[in-house]
Amino acid sequence: MHAIIENRVFVRLIAGSGLAVCTACALAQQAWPNRPIRLIVPLAPGGTTDILARTMGPLLTAGLGQPVVVDNRGGAGGVVGVDVVAKAPPDGYTMLLISSDTYTVNAGLFAKLPYDARKDLKSIAILAASPTMLSVHPSLPVHSVRELVALSKQRPKDLSYGVGGAGGQVRMEMIKMQTGLQITNIPYKGSGPALIDLVAGHIQAGFFNLVATAPFVDSGRVRGLIITGSKRSDRLPKVPYAAEAGIKGFEENAGYIMMVPSATPAEIIVRLHREIIRTLGTPEVKSRLAAEGSEVIGSSTEQATATLLRDLDVMTDLIRRTGIKQQ
Repeated sequence: MHAIIENRVFVRLIAGSGLAVCTACALAQQAWPNRPIRLIVPLAPGGTTDILARTMGPLLTAGLGQPVVVDNRGGAGGVVGVDVVAKAPPDGYTMLLISSDTYTVNAGLFAKLPYDARKDLKSIAILAASPTMLSVHPSLPVHSVRELVALSKQRPKDLSYGVGGAGGQVRMEMIKMQTGLQITNIPYKGSGPALIDLVAGHIQAGFFNLVATAPFVDSGRVRGLIITGSKRSDRLPKVPYAAEAGIKGFEENAGYIMMVPSATPAEIIVRLHREIIRTLGTPEVKSRLAAEGSEVIGSSTEQATATLLRDLDVMTDLIRRTGIKQQ
């Protein structure tokens, strides 16, 4: 009899402790977030990814109730910043905002990365997509890709270009492969510094996102030659899209993806996705992106994951065909 009573007491204690643990877990989940969240941008300040992060940050802060702090971690074409997030605790307090070009090119360009591009990070959503643009300094007497190619053959050692990441380099190599363009790549840690040097005339050309470049085209300090995508941009309608200039393989625009460490709890990912979609739907973000020539996407988590995996395969193949050597 005593044994039965003791067993019942033991069972109640176990049940009670289990309930306490579950309650504690629920409270912990409800408490997220209870401190600032880092939004890592793996490139230098001033580029398109940075602009998008700083546009989204205050609105995400309002929705989540905790500061979302943009943290620029440039280096190795974005690898350094991505690695910071890949190795961060999967607790929802470290996020990554990166262009699909940068993420996928690095996966195909580097023989050995400090992270697994397919397994270590989880895509939350594709936020937006924006054309990239081949631009030149206005001191160059060229107004088309054909004229730029002709000039490069006359001055094969004089022309240089800059890009914000490896994605721009792959696109430039594709143009060189198709046209015979002769131009030298100058490495930069991000599109911000490279674009500043283009505006100053320290380099003669660059491949940058339309968002960051358009204001300089408006002021005449940079001249746009072509954009990616399958149509002209309402933001710069006089600039032809690549196919109009005879350049193939530039039909898709770069997407911007929000990511977290892959082991981040599902409930946190769901909450982040909800706040991201809400933020993308606000008048502030919609008008800002539209004015700069970007398209709001706001994909599901499943669509973002599938698109990224596809793009990893496509970009690896492009790198192989352009002959860029793995690093």
